[in-house]
Amino acid sequence: MKDEIKKVLLLGSGALKIGEAGEFDYSGSQALKALKEEGIETVLINPNIATVQTSEGVADQIYFLPVTPYFVEKVIEKERPDGVLLSFGGQTALNCGVALYKAGIFEKYNVRVLGTPVQAIMDTEDRELFVEKLNEINVKTIKSEAVENLEDARRAAKELGYPVIIRAAYALGGLGSGFCDNEEELNVLAEKAFSFSPQVLVEKSLKGWKEVEYEVVRDRYDNCITVCNMENFDPLGIHTGESIVIAPSQTLTNAEYHKLRELAIRIIRHIGIVGECNVQYAFDPESEDYRVIEVNARLSRSSALASKATGYPLAFVAAKLGLGYGLFDLKNSVTKTTSAFFEPALDYVVCKIPRWDLGKFHGVDRELGSSMKSVGEVMAIGRTFEEAIQKGLRMIGQGMHGFVENKELVIEDVDKALREPTDKRIFVISKAMRAGYTVDQIHELTKIDKWFLQKLQHIMDTSKEMHEWGNNHKQIIDMSDELLRKAKVQGFSDFQIARAIGYEGDMEDGILYVRNHRKQVGILPVVKQIDTLAAEYPAQTNYLYLTYSGVANDVKYLGDHKSIVVLGSGAYRIGSSVEFDWCGVQALQTIRKEGYRSVMINYNPETVSTDYDMCDRLYFDELTFERVMDILELENPHGVIVSTGGQIPNNLALRLDAQNVNILGTSAKSIDNAEDRDKFSAMLDRIGVDQPEWSALTSMEDIHAFIDKVGFPVLVRPSYVLSGAAMNVCSNQEELERFLKLAANVSKKHPVVVSQFIEHAKEVEMDAVAQNGEIVAYAISEHIEYAGVHSGDATIQFPPQKLYVETVRRIKRISRQIAKELNISGPFNIQYLAKDNDIKVIECNLRASRSFPFVSKVLKINFIELATKVMLGLPVEKPNKNLFELDYVGIKASQFSFNRLQKADPVLGVDMASTGEVGCIGTDTSCAVLKAMLSVGYRIPEKSVLLSTGNAKQKADTLEAARMLQKKGYKLYATGGSSHFLTENGVENTRVYWPSEEGQPQALDMLHRKEIDMVVNIPKNLTTHCARHTFATLAIEYGMPIDIIAKILGHTNEHDAALCEDFGGEYQSGDEKNRRNAVIIT
Repeated sequence: MKDEIKKVLLLGSGALKIGEAGEFDYSGSQALKALKEEGIETVLINPNIATVQTSEGVADQIYFLPVTPYFVEKVIEKERPDGVLLSFGGQTALNCGVALYKAGIFEKYNVRVLGTPVQAIMDTEDRELFVEKLNEINVKTIKSEAVENLEDARRAAKELGYPVIIRAAYALGGLGSGFCDNEEELNVLAEKAFSFSPQVLVEKSLKGWKEVEYEVVRDRYDNCITVCNMENFDPLGIHTGESIVIAPSQTLTNAEYHKLRELAIRIIRHIGIVGECNVQYAFDPESEDYRVIEVNARLSRSSALASKATGYPLAFVAAKLGLGYGLFDLKNSVTKTTSAFFEPALDYVVCKIPRWDLGKFHGVDRELGSSMKSVGEVMAIGRTFEEAIQKGLRMIGQGMHGFVENKELVIEDVDKALREPTDKRIFVISKAMRAGYTVDQIHELTKIDKWFLQKLQHIMDTSKEMHEWGNNHKQIIDMSDELLRKAKVQGFSDFQIARAIGYEGDMEDGILYVRNHRKQVGILPVVKQIDTLAAEYPAQTNYLYLTYSGVANDVKYLGDHKSIVVLGSGAYRIGSSVEFDWCGVQALQTIRKEGYRSVMINYNPETVSTDYDMCDRLYFDELTFERVMDILELENPHGVIVSTGGQIPNNLALRLDAQNVNILGTSAKSIDNAEDRDKFSAMLDRIGVDQPEWSALTSMEDIHAFIDKVGFPVLVRPSYVLSGAAMNVCSNQEELERFLKLAANVSKKHPVVVSQFIEHAKEVEMDAVAQNGEIVAYAISEHIEYAGVHSGDATIQFPPQKLYVETVRRIKRISRQIAKELNISGPFNIQYLAKDNDIKVIECNLRASRSFPFVSKVLKINFIELATKVMLGLPVEKPNKNLFELDYVGIKASQFSFNRLQKADPVLGVDMASTGEVGCIGTDTSCAVLKAMLSVGYRIPEKSVLLSTGNAKQKADTLEAARMLQKKGYKLYATGGSSHFLTENGVENTRVYWPSEEGQPQALDMLHRKEIDMVVNIPKNLTTHCARHTFATLAIEYGMPIDIIAKILGHTNEHDAALCEDFGGEYQSGDEKNRRNAVIIT
């Protein structure tokens, strides 16, 4: 079979979204690597331009197109591949593949589906088929019924008995699912679920059972192995993507483990999986009873986790098995000697913790359940459960230092907080233990296994012991080595120890105080290898972690100053995701090429940068000051790169510099001068560069005086917050006061920065690389929205299409001045405001920005490679390409995941809210915009559009677009004022009513009945308008993709016009079901 296949098509997963994130970039890259090794030509479709798999040299042909049947068919027609891989791009690729198979496209072009057959995929995806299949081999599944309308759902729930779970079929990450305790709740949830899928499942709820998962591999000769089994820390009822997960499982007895393992193998043999899949069980620890929850016939989030946890590259092996190899043909890529036909054994424990960013959304519901809300995850490795969980809680970057020694949470009702899980539940357990709750009491309330709770109790006991000691002693020299070592083995950081013993003074000094004492008494971490076989065979990779449970290092250090350490980007979150993974990987590759030893420190299991053959040494460990220093003292490197991993490494620059670490590229002092608003602003004034007027104010009187001077609207942000969090644009007095109440008390200690907000200005970005203060390469891109939408949420076009030549010239001149003044060596990014011809500088980051991969790929100049050479001190040539000579346009559009976040307000502001992005290329702006919009999941409206269009100027702006829609035969609905305006101007429309008005038809009822395909809703001002809020929120909950163009549509009409032209054209031939849903523009 493998000899006949010369060319293979791989479907990617598109933009990162909640439930489908960086892990598919990792699995796709692995599969492409496996095919390349076999000399097979590869074609990739993936609109996500920020990923590693869409870089040059990974696949032979890359199409930045939406992963939808329409576009995939066009690519198949052109490329004529022999085979196609469907299971490496998440649910997006799988659903698209199933649709193409059913439509007979694969047959028509004679394309073979490699790996798991499509029939087997359908058997696992369609609930009824799945249950039938498992009944044939007497495997128990959860009692459930698939229904297609509301009456049946009510009847099914009565027969099964409440509580029940509702879930939409064919959805990823539990979209549209939830628990119902009675019929009222059922009605609400079922209606929502039907908007995501024609089939809805009602199943008996087993809340409180354990959830266990097995990763299984099978080849076409029917050989099977289980690679890894994991268990959830939380009991059933919380989606696996939301739970803390421990691998290998800790609380199963040997008999239980083997019983479930045997079942998993029986299931995948019967279904006929080829490659990798995971089996999820509900398990009752009391009676040893079990139920199979689901089987995913594709690589899932957990397979990326299992690969990283065991060092067994599942995606790579699955791709080879898809080509027809057997497990016995393949080598274990870690030991390089044993075959891949073995089950990994672990001598450590791994802990995965999700990262939520619920704070970024207004009004979002914090309760966790069967629908996934987390945006990223971390994985911690330790020799004890205590060590792994404490490391993990520090890694998620939510301001916590571990399980103990955090700021006390304020909770009114601890029992309720334990019963109803939120994103902070583990810290509630910590608080309860401090307050004297016993393990049994907590188990009763949370149903978390006592084994885990006992381990957490050990951490609490050690903490109490140190507090006790601190009350009676002052000098750490008196502390017994035994207590200090016990704390370090349990994963306490130096910070936690300093706080526990009551260190008074600056905590940064406290950390060094504990650290120096610890080094004197010789309590140091050791480096251990992950070798897949619990050290039974010599391993050849450098896949490493640090622990205090051990005696010797597994690695011999040469101390030859030949290493370059790259600091990774940590957990994916809103504002920092796969783009920085791309930057890190490019830096590692350049370092290798130039003959240095590349070293990576990162702890995110979804990334390609934590793939052990990407670099010469991978430390899968924390990016805290303490841990980075531990590693640097062992490595003794030539230097460290802090500018490719986003904000986390950038924040370490000054502290590492103080310890005499050689930071490559721009100096730490310059980084501080750009990050610190006062210093940066003073520098701009000194070199005569314009900036929006701002001032750091400490009292309400000062704030009012400043506003009298510049006028509303103003941008307000508390100065102690990072990344645009808690910034707000206030357009009137009432809003200002409401927001300042939220931003806590304005005082001498916490000044508030108030700056003038320029309306209707264009935001322009410059991404560049400089060497010793001279710019080597640059890219200027423009935002399509007006300023006031965070640059991570904006739609960006590059090369710029609508900037004056004069503006571009000025931007280049100012950038040169800033680069020279800060003496930049390496990557940097500056954001400008341009209005008419005035240019003002908003901010400057001396690191790679989110748009680096986008501009690098559109320009075909690798900016990070240039920057890395600069940082290594090598001479670089200026590229001779000019950005105005490109004959195509790239558009970067954002992916929002509002439908995951119940009750969240979807209006965009200066805070970032998108979870991922796509980049599409077209011959002109409107063509590229259309591809990008389809890639992030919008549908083209079929027949009806509802308009509700802001103030008089905005109404006038949208008139032309309304006329074009009418010409194309759309039926227009409009609310009060808009309806009147359109009628006056001779555009036919039907008036509809807001929920707050009397009259028929009601807009919300029409949305419920799906009579409207698209809503354009422009709020008049930036106040939270209650009707608008309900309107938009409801629309999302009903599964209408929401496109949020800037809060204030002040776009030129050319875009709108061009889009309408395209809508009426050839794209009408989409699949009907896909176009049933509405699009909303808020």
